[in-house]
Amino acid sequence: MDRSENAPTEQDLDNKVASEIGSSSTGPRILMLGGTGTIGRATVAALVARGYKVVCIVRAKAGSGGKLTQEKTTRLLKGAEVIFGDVSDQSFLAEQVFQTHSFDAVVSCLASRTGEPKDAWAIDYQAHADVLSLSKEAGVKQMVLLSAICVQKPRLVFQHAKLKFEKELIASGLTYSIVRPTAYFKSLVGQVERVKKGKPFLLFGDGTLTACKPISDGDLATYMADCLTKETLQNKILPIGGPGPAITLLDQGEFLFRTLGREPRFKSVPASLLS
Repeated sequence: MDRSENAPTEQDLDNKVASEIGSSSTGPRILMLGGTGTIGRATVAALVARGYKVVCIVRAKAGSGGKLTQEKTTRLLKGAEVIFGDVSDQSFLAEQVFQTHSFDAVVSCLASRTGEPKDAWAIDYQAHADVLSLSKEAGVKQMVLLSAICVQKPRLVFQHAKLKFEKELIASGLTYSIVRPTAYFKSLVGQVERVKKGKPFLLFGDGTLTACKPISDGDLATYMADCLTKETLQNKILPIGGPGPAITLLDQGEFLFRTLGREPRFKSVPASLLS
């Protein structure tokens, strides 16, 4: 028997199930981009806890290497409605997101996976630009954007792509908050395993060239959610770090060796590699 042109597709059914799972939330409606990343998941949880109706756009195979199934993704984003699709597909955004839902605000933790030129322009800029255009047409009033502190001195393509969208968001007429974390705790744990294996801690130069105040996923998520309601955080670019004094890479290494009860071993890498 021929399949009816109007019969629901498997994708339609998946989206319907996800919609029903997330339908229990009430309150202002938030379109969430980048919800499956570590910061994105924390932000979704923070928004749901505050009573927002959160709608997440998620790829059918999300996560690192596409390992997250749709069922796992829906469980991971508990309390949110999940729409499976490609955020870089403008037709999908228009027809299956903005024509079927209404939103009060957009929150984005979306970022390109690789930072390579094609990926950066497609995600860090164009996908955001498409969402912004559709949001304006739909009467959405506000957007909270997770950016990066490194766009202050753009050298790489992804930094230029992020900065270009930031400028368009500022000029859009929407109430905006552009959040630029100085560093993440999760970015500072990359050398833990190598030190555990007896390898030296890597420093750029002497390890004191830069210092930062890393912030946890939970604290950053709370700050992102606060941007929706606190006027002091709106229509601003917001550099944000965690509590305590700024720490250098040398400080981080010394702390790690103390924690592991080992004698410090460092290896210097030319600072020019940062360029």
